Amino acid sequence: QAQLVESGGGLVQVGGSLRLSCVASGLTFSNFSMGWFRQAPGKEREFVAAVAWRAFSTYYADSVKGRFTISRDDAKNTVYLQMNGLKPEDTAVYYCAAAVLRIGERLRGGGEYNFWGQGTQVTVSS
Repeated sequence: QAQLVESGGGLVQVGGSLRLSCVASGLTFSNFSMGWFRQAPGKEREFVAAVAWRAFSTYYADSVKGRFTISRDDAKNTVYLQMNGLKPEDTAVYYCAAAVLRIGERLRGGGEYNFWGQGTQVTVSS
């Protein structure tokens, strides 16, 4: 059974940095594109970033472009989200997700993903 476990969330001040990790098990990680989504209280879940399988390409939401970096280590079955220059509006629960053999702009859509983690809270204080 596939499982995704996020870690690395926490409380940080404005302008600070965090690195989220998501470890996958029970699936052939190299065959999956990986994405990060977030959901703030009272808001819908939104796309943050994605990296295609075999790292063919990366995708970012406009709101995080230039501040966040997604990467993957297939040897460790892990996807990372390096978040720099954090803002209060980045406060949310962050979820990682896995989409089998998906590439392209469709990775911005949550419906493309087969598996989801439980989430990790990121809080940015001003």
